[in-house]
Amino acid sequence: MIDRIKKYLIDGEGETLDYKQEISSASKIAKTMVSFANHKGGVLLVGVRDNRSIAGIRSEDEKYMLELAASFYCKPEINLELEEYNIGGKIILECTIPEGELKPYSAKGEDGKWWVHIRNKDKSLLASKIVVDVLKRQASNKGTFIKYGKNEEALLKYLEDNERITLQQFRKMVNISKWRASKILVNLISAGVIINHTYEKPEFYTLV
Repeated sequence: MIDRIKKYLIDGEGETLDYKQEISSASKIAKTMVSFANHKGGVLLVGVRDNRSIAGIRSEDEKYMLELAASFYCKPEINLELEEYNIGGKIILECTIPEGELKPYSAKGEDGKWWVHIRNKDKSLLASKIVVDVLKRQASNKGTFIKYGKNEEALLKYLEDNERITLQQFRKMVNISKWRASKILVNLISAGVIINHTYEKPEFYTLV
């Protein structure tokens, strides 16, 4: 068990691992939780600084905040696994968030609204409408039927000759509404034909 924690400290933060020195806000940590649930799952190491040194925590306070976040600030509720470790006389918590079966998961923001977040590298980012629609499609377990019309062909031909395209560029290129363009992109992402990249604004799309 301790070996696994040591590996987490060596690996550093990424798509499935985040360090928190302490949990000061249930609503803020809920964003990280739902980003893991909407992705492949992940681990929060609580009591660890960003530089990977161990700060230690008061475990009961942190457990309460994590459970509060998972139950009241995440929708649907997230089932956490919590393990406590004593390393060098300091307590840290391993909080495991499984990949969600009821995507998309959303976190209650400070404005009282529910927002979907996704994991990108070591960041939790607000999901776009297209990403939310892709998560819904994946959760529905419905196959994606692709009809290759002139718009789909134009998009794929463009991406064969160019590295990337945005939603705005695509809809202008084929002169269709934002709604229709978004639907085509969601279909092609769900079918594994193109990939969406969310680490830049605006997000963009490339061939697989």
